[in-house]
Amino acid sequence: MENKIHIALIGNPNSGKSSLFNALTGLNQKVGNFPGVTVDKKTGHTPISGNLAADIVDLPGTYSLYPRRGDEWVSYKYLMQQDGSKHPDLLVVVADASNLRRNLLFCSQIIDLKIPVIIALTMMDLARNKGTQVDVSGLERELGVPIVVVNPRKNKGISALKKVIHSVWESGSKLPVREFIDSGKLAPHAVSEIGNLVPGLSNYSAIHHLINHEQFNFSASLQESIEQIETKNGFNPTRVQADEIMQRYAKIRHIMQQTVVEADPLEKTLFTERLDDIFLHRFWGYFILLVVLFFLFQCIFVLAQFPMEGIEWSFSKLGGWLGNLLPVNWFSDLLINGIIAGLSGIMVFIPQIMILFGLITLLEDTGYMARISFLTDKLMRKVGLNGKSVMPMISGLACAVPAIMSARNIENKKERLLTILVTPLMSCSARLPVYTILIALVIPQTFFFGFISLQGLVMMGLYFLGTIMALVVSWVFNWFIKSAERSYFILELPMYRGPRWKNILTTMVEKAKIFVVDAGKVIMIISLILWALSSYGPPSRMHKVTVAFEQKAKVENIDPSLLEKEKQATLLENSYAGILGKAISPVIAPLGYDWKIGIALITSFAAREVFVGTMATLYSVGGNNDDDETLRQKMQAAKRPDGTPVYTLATGLSLMVFYVLAMQCMSTLVIVKRETGTWKWPIIQLLYMTGLAYLFSLLVYQLFK
Repeated sequence: MENKIHIALIGNPNSGKSSLFNALTGLNQKVGNFPGVTVDKKTGHTPISGNLAADIVDLPGTYSLYPRRGDEWVSYKYLMQQDGSKHPDLLVVVADASNLRRNLLFCSQIIDLKIPVIIALTMMDLARNKGTQVDVSGLERELGVPIVVVNPRKNKGISALKKVIHSVWESGSKLPVREFIDSGKLAPHAVSEIGNLVPGLSNYSAIHHLINHEQFNFSASLQESIEQIETKNGFNPTRVQADEIMQRYAKIRHIMQQTVVEADPLEKTLFTERLDDIFLHRFWGYFILLVVLFFLFQCIFVLAQFPMEGIEWSFSKLGGWLGNLLPVNWFSDLLINGIIAGLSGIMVFIPQIMILFGLITLLEDTGYMARISFLTDKLMRKVGLNGKSVMPMISGLACAVPAIMSARNIENKKERLLTILVTPLMSCSARLPVYTILIALVIPQTFFFGFISLQGLVMMGLYFLGTIMALVVSWVFNWFIKSAERSYFILELPMYRGPRWKNILTTMVEKAKIFVVDAGKVIMIISLILWALSSYGPPSRMHKVTVAFEQKAKVENIDPSLLEKEKQATLLENSYAGILGKAISPVIAPLGYDWKIGIALITSFAAREVFVGTMATLYSVGGNNDDDETLRQKMQAAKRPDGTPVYTLATGLSLMVFYVLAMQCMSTLVIVKRETGTWKWPIIQLLYMTGLAYLFSLLVYQLFK
């Protein structure tokens, strides 16, 4: 029978912890939330040996057991057994050998919790490049816990780590043989009394109960008892914490002298430092950033063009083939104009979404994404944010929901709130299908110097518009939202590394799968509802239209195909969808929109990318019978009652600007409420973004018409 143990992975940020988690669990992982909080909880399963398997939880990275950020509190409460989670049988502490002095502080604190510990030593190759030599066996002897050298990026050392895990399990999950420092001497009487009050605690855990018990889920009587112990013994948490850190660093200094040989820092300049001289330069750094963003948006258009055209052509041919094969009835109409049109609106944008996420993952993997935060901190502070706000805002290019959740890494409450309020202005991947179809409609396929796409430049301009508006809005809100809390920006810059192509490809596939499954379900449901609303209307009105055209066919000598086209368009206008669109026409007419666009604005509030599926359904139901035509061709041929084209340059630009600035996403509003704990801020977001979208769309349309 297979035995199972529970392992927690813990370590400093950028120590290789998540890479080790991925190497151990592979695809056997899932993401949820830690109990009672919105911080992501990654859990996975891996076989250890023939008769042993492990459930592994990847805890958020933290620098010490004195938490400041929300995600650090999650790791802290898990280790203190205060969050209701299952107690770990074993802790694997991931330590970066190239920054060993800093990592050993956290390792030493974990050892003193008296939970079975294994240290996974990563980045040994980077340590060697810095001229650092680590005596692993000597370090293991000094710390009194097993140490395994691993390189999860290259899948090295994983088998050795599993053997040590199995060995520790067989030995009865052996505890660390000794304390790193004598925690009991930090406050001897108070620690002793806490030990009697809460049996089973290590001395170091008792210290943390004294310091942070207010944050623990204790009864009122237990809280009062701990307070009495503090008062009775004159417990000073600040002094105790300072004494502890000083003692730990003194011993770490001794251990480093015994087991680590470090190169003279003046002898060798790391490759990373030489690159940072360029990438973080006060002028060239910003120039390179603009070039990187320019390249990203050019790739989205140029590389995705052919696969998108292939998918679009395939669906148009499939619709035409089914139209000729199936009899004319409600089922064939549902299949071709509802299901096939909806699927086309989903699948055609997969290439662009995969390219966008692939490039963002590439920037993160190489270490450049953190440099973007560093570069932009000065600019961010002028509008009330800081450099850490950049990561959620850049993540907002993918999706606002996880981006807003990641803002909890910002310690300052005001800066976190401002980041949450403006992140939805960053153009997420859900807007990408809207931009793509509109740019293809009204912007010509012009190339400058033979390789710079005008369409790509317009796309880049839309992303810049969202970014600039986010900064402006933050600057405005900064005047109204007051806070006395001081702001700090401390960021560890990871080493530059080669990209993990397997990781990038996996991310691209996973994001495409999420888009097809999650967004696709919404798009398909909306498409089918729209098909029904567009195909049916009040019986009296629909009957009146049918009779009128039957009489017209008898009286007038008109081409039957043209008459049928006119009839379908009139039926669509009198359908439930048409009635809804006509009702909001007076509001959106000044923006250059017709009633079909009005319907798309309403339906895309569920999810922005539904816009394309909505247009595909409306133009399939109300257009001509040539199912071989693509959606772009049908939209290009769309005419107003006076015969002028619907999609002029003015209308197209107005609609693009509307989608840049409008909220148009229920999921984002829900997650903002969840993160702020009130509906006040989501409502403010909805109002200010809708107002901005309407005003700027109106100005653009009036300027270009």
